[in-house]
Amino acid sequence: MTRDDVALGISKDRIGEAERFDGRPDLIDLALGMGAGIARIRNEVTDCAVSNGQPRREARPYCWLFSTLFSCILCATEGRDACMTQVLQAEGRLWPDPRKLPAAVTLTALGVVYGDIGTSTLYGLKQAIDAGGTPTPEAVIGTVSLIFWALLLIVGLKYAILILRADNRGEGGIVALLALLDARHAPPGSVRASLLIVGLIGAALLYGDGVITPAISVLSAVEGLKIDAPGLAPMVVPITIAILVGLFLLQRKGTDFVGNIFGPVMFMWFVAIALLGLKGIMQSPAILAAISPHHAILYLSHAGPGIAFAVLGAAFLTLTGAEAMYADMGHFGRIPIQFGWFAIVSPALMLNYLGQGGLLLADPHAVENPFYLLVPRWAHYPMVAFATIATVIASQAIISGAYSLTQQAMQLGFLPRMRVQHTASHEKGQIYIPVVNWLLAVGTLSAVLGFGSSDALGGAYGIAVAMLMAITTVLAALVALKWGYNPLLVLAVNGFFLVIELVFVAANLTKLVEGGWFPLLLAAIIAFLMLTWRTGWQLLEHERSKLRQPEDEFIEWVISTPPIRLPGAAAIFTAATTGIPLCLTHHLRHNRVLHERVLFIASVSVDAPRVEDSERVKLVPVGAGITRVLIYFGFMETPDVMEALRLACRKPELAGIDPENITYYFRRVMVIPTGKAGGMAVWRKSLFATMHLNANLPAAYFGVPTPQVVEVGLEVEI
Repeated sequence: MTRDDVALGISKDRIGEAERFDGRPDLIDLALGMGAGIARIRNEVTDCAVSNGQPRREARPYCWLFSTLFSCILCATEGRDACMTQVLQAEGRLWPDPRKLPAAVTLTALGVVYGDIGTSTLYGLKQAIDAGGTPTPEAVIGTVSLIFWALLLIVGLKYAILILRADNRGEGGIVALLALLDARHAPPGSVRASLLIVGLIGAALLYGDGVITPAISVLSAVEGLKIDAPGLAPMVVPITIAILVGLFLLQRKGTDFVGNIFGPVMFMWFVAIALLGLKGIMQSPAILAAISPHHAILYLSHAGPGIAFAVLGAAFLTLTGAEAMYADMGHFGRIPIQFGWFAIVSPALMLNYLGQGGLLLADPHAVENPFYLLVPRWAHYPMVAFATIATVIASQAIISGAYSLTQQAMQLGFLPRMRVQHTASHEKGQIYIPVVNWLLAVGTLSAVLGFGSSDALGGAYGIAVAMLMAITTVLAALVALKWGYNPLLVLAVNGFFLVIELVFVAANLTKLVEGGWFPLLLAAIIAFLMLTWRTGWQLLEHERSKLRQPEDEFIEWVISTPPIRLPGAAAIFTAATTGIPLCLTHHLRHNRVLHERVLFIASVSVDAPRVEDSERVKLVPVGAGITRVLIYFGFMETPDVMEALRLACRKPELAGIDPENITYYFRRVMVIPTGKAGGMAVWRKSLFATMHLNANLPAAYFGVPTPQVVEVGLEVEI
């Protein structure tokens, strides 16, 4: 592969595919040539290994942007969506819908990625000003300056530019970082094993955030009713409860139709808050002084430690939602997320916060609710409705993110199997997990009823996100070191952000008694359950491995004392990739019959987001008509074992086997907690046994038709 090909991320064979587009190689060559030329001029191509988990240090997106631009022109002139699809696929870019152009993907990302941070304008500045006491001009300008530079550094520089580069084959998020560090396979007691615990705590913090975000977002929107109708104040909580209950009830129906309007609605939201911000700036242009960071430094240094920490903790609320940029990178791609932030979201947020500050300079009494008091009086009620819709969109994105995180955790063995429903036949990513939905509902409704207002919830909000950001910075630094970046550079850059985030963590810890304990308690419970499940599963597998019969011994037994061989084939699901499944040993010992052809099927989760079909299945002959079928799934995939088995049966080694006409044997293990094995207290083993008993049955989880399933019961002591 040439340096030009590396610059574009396109191999020669894929270029060959591109040249077949309607017989127009001239424009394709022009696009590729311009992209490669720009990369060479800027000297941004580095030779770097792509295999063995090493990163592909890409040229910055100029070359890709130019090649995509010319591809779009070609598609427009020919009028064929299929052309754009092939271009994007050839360049390895995964869009939610490959028929959409990057601008359309950016629009869609506005509703999913930026809903949370976009609605922080409803309460962020208000809470920061309240934390500082009297809204003096110095306090207003200093607080707005703090928010302005926090958005610029943490969200713009750290997440949009740096963290988005730490992708696992296009996927982002805390689980992707753990997979990049190979923390799952770390020896017990090692440093990497401790990273797994840190990462699981980070994942658990996301659930705490997922409970608080819908509560504070919808509450803050509905509280706008009190501006013009103070008598409606007692109705704020009931209205919020009704909206949230409706939102959680609708989850099982799917969000495909509503999801199509999320992006346009949020785009209009950002336009609206930007215009409101311009209105406030025109009222008091002096607020533009907040663009200078020295106002934030002077204000915090003169305010005293107590007030400074309170303001920092409250101002951090304006950053919540930034982690979604990284978590959702796999759904939309790096370029649309970066473009959405720098072109739309960041300008709108900064203008609005400056505008709210300008209003407070002109009228300090507007601190009651500076966001809604920026709105013209005639538009108050429409804006309340608009804000409510925007916060529902933000809440939906958080809920969907919790489903996705749970599915990834199940695939990597951090959580027990749960029932997963696909709500859209054409989009595998749209899922619904009933257990997660109703646990989130209980937590969110409890937060609304327990705290009662967005001001009170502000005390509970932020601490989980601040800790998650710090954990992400640490893990990203370790990934950068693993990829061979200069240690001094990594220490300087990540250390700079880590110091800032630890200051925010310390500031939020001051709100621990006010409500910060709530998301931390939820995160602690979830992290404890994750660690209990993982440790318990390892103990269970260790005990089962001691009971499994070695393959050579089993084959010798079958040959020396041949059982009755039944015509046809049978498939036996097993958790191990070696040895004989316990259910087969028991079945053969008691029934003395064996199918002519037997498949040992094992689902293997890998530390990559997805697995290509060409690498999906591996066949290992065992002997005596037995073949081991290893099926590999990425942590972002739903394990469709039946589809993978159909793929396997196309291979010559399995010729004549029809997956629709064979019997599938599953084990049903009853875990008996005892003091037999160490590693966990007996009461935690009992908790694991309960989780294992209530986990979704393997046959249902893997989508095997019920009439073809036979279950064999086993008892295993741990």
